[in-house]
Amino acid sequence: MKKLLITGSSGFLGWNLCQIAQEEWQVYGTYFSQPVEIPEINLLQSDLRNFEELKHIFEEIKPDAVIHAAAQSQPNYCQTHPEESHEINVTASCNIAGICADYSIPCVFTSTDLVFNGLNAPYRETDPVSPVSLYGEQKVLAEEGMLERYPQTAICRMPLMFGYGGPAAKSFIQPMLESLRKGQELALFTDEFRTPVSGQTAAKGLLLALEKVNGRIHLGGKERISRYDFFRLLVEVLGLDEAKILTCRQQDVKMAAPRPPDVSLDSSKAYTLGYHPQSLREEFEQLRGKV
Repeated sequence: MKKLLITGSSGFLGWNLCQIAQEEWQVYGTYFSQPVEIPEINLLQSDLRNFEELKHIFEEIKPDAVIHAAAQSQPNYCQTHPEESHEINVTASCNIAGICADYSIPCVFTSTDLVFNGLNAPYRETDPVSPVSLYGEQKVLAEEGMLERYPQTAICRMPLMFGYGGPAAKSFIQPMLESLRKGQELALFTDEFRTPVSGQTAAKGLLLALEKVNGRIHLGGKERISRYDFFRLLVEVLGLDEAKILTCRQQDVKMAAPRPPDVSLDSSKAYTLGYHPQSLREEFEQLRGKV
């Protein structure tokens, strides 16, 4: 079997990638601070910000392809820790693209829908970027830097993702469901829209991009939905009839990082390549008993 290197394998998306990729690849995964055990996956601790360490990983593993999923992906943290987050989100990403170019192997990068300002959705791959947060800016810099070093890089703009992420990572829904199950109230935005997919669906899209994509592609779901309506549907499917969900607006909540109102993705390009997200209801039904 060919060797696939997945960075950030202890994270939510990386863990889901490892589960699905191992069916067709010999998978090697890196983690930084959160050790994790995944059956049949070769895992190694690594600081991707260290260029010599990064080169050593490639020399040792000799991967046939790379999916770079490691990131500091919390916009509020990036906003307050600009230099630290730039190292992993931009510098390390560009270095990985450069090494993949040296080896002439496929490289996939996980970018974000937050490269857009949310004023002209739905967004296609050809639409101009206009991030409102530092995290979005860093992903734009990474996209441009990676394509400059290695034009064959597949830049996959990911939507809001949810689901089960293994023993070491959670998606945004787990802590919110925990609060609701304790009887606590949860206020959610009615004026923030995304095109969400599950971690498993996202992983399948990335593996598809690895085989078929150079340049930018959007891997959003087929439903544009607000945070509030997303959770109303989720608790309905999970049978949480007593859940106390309230409405609020973005301007009601102070956060370090500005948030765009609507970064829904037009992912029709990916659909023509064979990317098939399920409906949110179908995705939620598969989460029963897992979240």
